[in-house]
Amino acid sequence: MVELFYGRFLAVGVLEGKKFENTEMFGQYPLQVNGFKDLHECLEAAMIEGEIESLHSAENSAKSGQEHWFTELPPVLTFELSRFEFNQALGRPEKIHNKLEFPSMLYMDRYMDRNRDITRIKREEIRRLKEHLTVLQQRLERYLSYGSGPKRFPLADVLQYAMEFASSKPVCTSPVEDIDTTAPPGGMTAQLPPPASTGDQPDASVSPEGSCSGLQAQQQQQQQQQQRVSIHKPFTQSRVPPDLPMHPAPRNITDEELRVLEGCLHRWRSEVENDTRDLQASISRIHRTIELMYSDKSMMQVPYRLHAVLVHEGQANAGHYWAYIYDPHHRQWMKYNDISVTKSSWEELVRDSFGGYRNASAYCLMYIDDKKPFLIEEEFDKETGQMLSGLDKLPPDLKEYVEGDNKLFEKEMEEWDALQARKLQQEKLALAAAAASVAAQPMSTEPCPPDNTAPQHDPEYMEQQSPTGDSKHLQEDTQRAISKAAAEHDEKSPEALLNTSSHPDSEVTSDPCPPPDPEQDDSASSPPAPQRVVEVAIPNVGTFVIQSKEGGYDDEAMMTPNMQGIIMAIGKSRSVYDKCGPEAAFFKAMKVEYTRLLRFAQEDTPPERDYRLQHVIVYFIHNQAPKKILERTLLMQFADRNLGFDERCKSIMKVARAKLELIKPDEVNMEEYEMWHQDYRNFRETTVFLLIGLELFLKKSYVEALMYLVYAYQYNKELLVKGPYRGHDEDLIAHYRRECLLKLNEHAAALFETGEETEVNAGLSIMNELVVACIPLLLVDEMEEKDMVAVEDMRNRWCSYLGQEMEPNLQEKLTDFLPKLLDCSTEIKSFHEPPKLPAYSTLELCERYGRVMTSLTLSRTPADGR
Repeated sequence: MVELFYGRFLAVGVLEGKKFENTEMFGQYPLQVNGFKDLHECLEAAMIEGEIESLHSAENSAKSGQEHWFTELPPVLTFELSRFEFNQALGRPEKIHNKLEFPSMLYMDRYMDRNRDITRIKREEIRRLKEHLTVLQQRLERYLSYGSGPKRFPLADVLQYAMEFASSKPVCTSPVEDIDTTAPPGGMTAQLPPPASTGDQPDASVSPEGSCSGLQAQQQQQQQQQQRVSIHKPFTQSRVPPDLPMHPAPRNITDEELRVLEGCLHRWRSEVENDTRDLQASISRIHRTIELMYSDKSMMQVPYRLHAVLVHEGQANAGHYWAYIYDPHHRQWMKYNDISVTKSSWEELVRDSFGGYRNASAYCLMYIDDKKPFLIEEEFDKETGQMLSGLDKLPPDLKEYVEGDNKLFEKEMEEWDALQARKLQQEKLALAAAAASVAAQPMSTEPCPPDNTAPQHDPEYMEQQSPTGDSKHLQEDTQRAISKAAAEHDEKSPEALLNTSSHPDSEVTSDPCPPPDPEQDDSASSPPAPQRVVEVAIPNVGTFVIQSKEGGYDDEAMMTPNMQGIIMAIGKSRSVYDKCGPEAAFFKAMKVEYTRLLRFAQEDTPPERDYRLQHVIVYFIHNQAPKKILERTLLMQFADRNLGFDERCKSIMKVARAKLELIKPDEVNMEEYEMWHQDYRNFRETTVFLLIGLELFLKKSYVEALMYLVYAYQYNKELLVKGPYRGHDEDLIAHYRRECLLKLNEHAAALFETGEETEVNAGLSIMNELVVACIPLLLVDEMEEKDMVAVEDMRNRWCSYLGQEMEPNLQEKLTDFLPKLLDCSTEIKSFHEPPKLPAYSTLELCERYGRVMTSLTLSRTPADGR
C-alpha cells in the first residue's frame, strides 16, 4: 500500500534567515483551486511558499519561505483538490465552482528534485516573461478601452466614429427646427413654445453657403407661433421630413478642414490598428513561449497518465458523488455512479469534472505512472514471455492457498455428482417397479389428456366405478363408446349441442320441468323445494331459461369463462351420454375441456387477451403444476352446483362429485393444492393492482397511480421468483412505475419553482412522501439501468437549483431536502400501506384489463405484455 500510493518530497527553505531541508512523506497531495486556471498553476503555487528569491539568493535575508521538490513519486499519484472554503461573512462552508483544467497526460519533471536547477532557471524566465506580459496587456487595454469616463471604447473605433461624423453631409437647421409640433392627446391643440433668445440664434454673419439667415429663421418661428396646429397622430400619419439626416453632422465645415481632418484621422487610425496588432502578436508569442517552456525532451521523462477522476455535485453540505475510471483494455472511460456502470467519454468527463458547469466538479485526481504498465495491463512471464492470467498473477504463497482451496472444492463437486447419480438410479428402479404393478391392473377407459407432465396411468379414484346407479357393464363399454363417439362428433354450435337431446324430457324449453336438487337424495318422500325461473345469456354458449332451487344457482358463476368451457364440453359429449351414460360422457367432457385449455396455454396471445386471468388451469399449465393438482381443479369445476340446470349436466356433475369422494388423502396433497390456488389468488390480486394503477396513470392521476404500481411491481416480483409465468411482464410495470415517478418529480419541481410558500411545501411533500420513499425501490435492482438513469435525472433536476439565486427560506428548505434525495441507501425505511382493492368478477376483470392493455398498445407500450 505504501509503495503504491505514497511518495516523498524535499522541503527546502529559509526560516528567519536560516536555511533548512526536510524530507517528508505524502499520500494525497493537497492543491488549492481558487485563483488558478489549470493543474500546473495549482502545483506551482503548492510547491512554493513565501518569498522564493530568498531561498536561493546569495544574501541570507530575514525573509522566510520554502520550496517543495519531489524526490520519489508513487506509482499512483493522487491529488486532492480543495474545493471548499469557509465563508466568514455567512458563517458556513461554501463550495468553489471555478473551472480548473487538468491534462490527460501530466509530466512531473519540473517538480522533481533532480531538475531543481533547470526548473529554477525556467521559473525565473517565466517570471520575467509574465512581467513583460503584464506591461503589454496594460498597454493593450488602453487601446481597447479608451476614454476617461465610465464608458470606454476601442480607440480605433473612436477615430472611425469621428471620421464618419466629420464626413457627414452638413445641414442648415438646428436639431429642433423644421419639425412640426404635436398637440396633446384627446384632440386638444398645442401652441408652439416661445421663440428662442437672440443669443441662441445662429450668427447672421455666416455666409449663405454655410447656413441659413438668422433673420429668416426668426420670422419663420414668429409666424408659426401665431397659428394653431392640429394634433399629429402617430401610427396613422407619417410626417418625417425628407431632408432629416440619419446621423448628427457638423453645422459648418470647409472642404479644406474636412480634407485635413480626414487625413489625420486615417493616419491615426492606421497607427492605432498597427500598434494593437503588434501588442496582440507579442502577447501571443509570450503565451506560446511560456506554454513550450517545459516541452523539451529533458523535461518530459516522468509521464503520468490520468486514470480516475472523483466528482462531486452539489454544495458544501449536500451533494452526490460518482467516479470516472479509464479502462485500458477497451480504451474507454467508464462512469461509476452508485450501482450503475456505463460507458462514457473524455468530453463528458471534461464537462462534469472541470467545473464551471452546473455544480459538478472534480475533487480528486488519480494519475498512474505511464512507464509502469504492469499496474493496469496484463503481466507477462519474464522467461517465456507469455501473458500471465488467473492464478499466475498471484504471489507464490497466495497462489498455493487458492490452489489448495480449489482442490477441496473439486472434491466436494465429485462427491455431489456421485450422490445425485445414485439417487437417479434409485428413482429409475422405483419407476420400473411401479410400471410393472400398473401393467397387472386394468387400464383406464379414457386416455389421459395430452399433458407432457402427466404420468402414464390414471390415479385410482379415476379408475373406480362411480356410485351413480348406472348398469354394471358401463365400465366395460366406456372405451368402445368413446371411440365411436369421437368418430360421430360433429362441429355443431355450443347452443345446438346443449339444446339437442335424444330424450324428450331432457330438452331445455321455455317451460322446462324442475330439475332435481343435486344436493339431496332423489327419494319421493322429500318435499319439493322452492323454485325460481331465470333466463341467462352465457357468452360464447347461448341463452337459456333455467329453473332451479332457490339459492342453488349463481348468476355470476355462470358467466365465468370456466363455466362456459364446462357447459360447452358437456354439450360436445352429448352423443356419448346418449349411448353410454353419464360416466363415459364425463370422461369425454373432461378430455374436451382439458384439450381446449391446453391449446389456450400453448397460444402466443397479446397482453390484452391473457388466458391466465380467465382460467386457473391455464395458469397451472404455464407453471407446470403437478397433474393431480390439475385433475382435482378440473373435477371441482365439473362438480359445481350451478350445473344442475338440466338432466345431462346434473348427471355429469354427480359423476364428478363421486370421483372427488373417492380421492384418498395420500393421493392429492391438499397443502400443495391450497398453495397453488393461493398463488393464483395472488396473481389475480397483483393484476388488480396493475389494472387500477394503469387506469389511473392514463387518467394522469399520478399520485394515486403510484401506490398501485409500486405494489403491483413488488407483488409481481415475488411471483416471478417462483417462475417466469407466475406474474406479468416486469419491464411493463417498471416502465410505468418509473414514468409515474418522473411525472411527480416534474410536477413537484414546478411547484418549487413558483416560490410560493404553499406551492413549495406541496412540492416538497410530494417528493418526501412519494418520490424519495420510492427511490430505494428503484436502486435495489442493479440490473435495471433505466431506473438508475431516472433516479439520476430526478436528482440532477433538484441539484441544478443549487447554483441559482433564491430566497433564504427556499435555500434552507432545499438544503434540508437534498440529503434525503441524494441518499444512496437501498434500505426501505417507511412506506404506505397497500390500498384496498375492490372485488371484481372474472368477466369484469378480463374486460377491464383488456381495455387498458389495448390503450397502452395504441400508445406504443415499451413491453410486449406477458
